[in-house]
Amino acid sequence: MIPFLDLKTQYHSIQNDIQAAVLATLDSAQYTLGRDVACFEEEFAAYCGATFGVAVNSGTSALHLALLAAGVGPGDEVVTVACTFVATVAAIEYAGATPVFVDVDPLTQNMDPQRIEAVLTDSTKAILPVHLHGQPADMDPILAIARRRGLVVIEDAAQAHGAEYKGRRVGALGDLGCFSFYPGKNLGAYGEAGMVVTDNEDYAQTLRMLRDWGQEHKYRHVIKGFNYRMEGLQGAVLRVKLRHLDDWTAARRQWAALYGQWLGDCPVETPALTPWGRSVHHVYAIRSPRRDKLLKALQQREIQTGIHYPVPVHLQPAYSNLGYQAGDLPTTERIAQETLSLPMFPELGTARVEAVAAAVWEALAHG
Repeated sequence: MIPFLDLKTQYHSIQNDIQAAVLATLDSAQYTLGRDVACFEEEFAAYCGATFGVAVNSGTSALHLALLAAGVGPGDEVVTVACTFVATVAAIEYAGATPVFVDVDPLTQNMDPQRIEAVLTDSTKAILPVHLHGQPADMDPILAIARRRGLVVIEDAAQAHGAEYKGRRVGALGDLGCFSFYPGKNLGAYGEAGMVVTDNEDYAQTLRMLRDWGQEHKYRHVIKGFNYRMEGLQGAVLRVKLRHLDDWTAARRQWAALYGQWLGDCPVETPALTPWGRSVHHVYAIRSPRRDKLLKALQQREIQTGIHYPVPVHLQPAYSNLGYQAGDLPTTERIAQETLSLPMFPELGTARVEAVAAAVWEALAHG
């Protein structure tokens, strides 16, 4: 069996360092925030090329607080995409604002900058692009529109740790960048965790209060906040894993290149290579009109796959209140029907990549 993801192998490769870090945190009794979290904030912000990092308890919390810190609230609109995990949109509604969708570029599957101007209104407060699957969105035109219209740009970089746009790491391109450290992410905690990075000191100060019940200092509640603090153990784990992230990314990129080579002439669409983006391949998603047939064929060969995401957010029953219907975002909807994610993790190896590619070829050759 070829797994879609293998977290155990990665853990065993760094087990001694992880256990030492966890034991040290337990011994320190700094279980919420504390030294390891503070150090990780500095280290990860520096890794992204940002000045400040504010650690929280999930990527969803990172998005929620970034929106609030930017002043987004009731009556505001936030332009984003439906080709994403539901948390992107949920966070906008948590802030009291209204999500407004634009369709995506068919090659990158990220926000199409050419569609933004058409949906802007006097109520638009922010643009929230998603770096889907670790592929950077085309940020320069997005930022140009935002600067011209006085809008905040909040990056959803939950899947894009270390991804680069024109030589700069994502998350530090807009006003605020939001990351998830869910266990399956390229940089994953051993539980839930997230972070917001920014160069804006006022945003950082507000974020630190928002995550800790709105406290300026203990029992001094300046604003209404939340219990969104990162646990000390997760900070310790993530500090260890951050030291390996570049090597893990290099491995992902190696396997992606092999997939691209062996599937080059196959009747599937492989992830786009852009002149301005360096993907970190959180997911290696191919596209085929025969996606469901291909999925079943790979299952029969004991190859695990995934679909990211089978129903776009604008067509989810929970978000019917937004008033979108089938056909409103045709590219997003077509991607949802055609996308299949192949196994992708740093420890995957040449033999398994070749086996998966051969199975894709065989499945499509018979029908």
